[in-house]
Amino acid sequence: MNNTPSPAEPPVIYIGFWKRVLASLVDTIFICAIAFPSLIAIYGWGYFTSEESRLIAGPADFFLSYILPIIICIGFWMWMQATPGKMLVRSIIVDAHTGGKPTTRQCIIRYLGYYVSLIPLGLGFLWVAFDKRKQGWHDKLAGTVVIRGEAQSVQTP
Repeated sequence: MNNTPSPAEPPVIYIGFWKRVLASLVDTIFICAIAFPSLIAIYGWGYFTSEESRLIAGPADFFLSYILPIIICIGFWMWMQATPGKMLVRSIIVDAHTGGKPTTRQCIIRYLGYYVSLIPLGLGFLWVAFDKRKQGWHDKLAGTVVIRGEAQSVQTP
């Protein structure tokens, strides 16, 4: 993606660390607002207060805690190029080379890259603060960047 503006197009503005942190917090609240009421309806308040140390309380817990966030994130990236948090900070995810909509493959790699970014004490996320194009490791793995822009649903012919 060329960062040199032509007379017809505005310059590319990469979204930095703190705006992305805010977007991530909003997305976490959004997902919790969907998952928590469902978990309480299925397992009761004991789900949060149980002294049993189980990683997964059952199939609904697995779906709501692990699968649903994947579906929500990748779905929003493919549909709007942004999650609700990214929409709040007026940013979109684009292909780093073309500036166009990321492919489904890029979206999946980007999500899996979150784990790669998180494992070494979150260093892959912190990388956004120091990278010239504000790419985290998950962005580099997927070939994406987060730029200033308005989310728009992608129309299919």
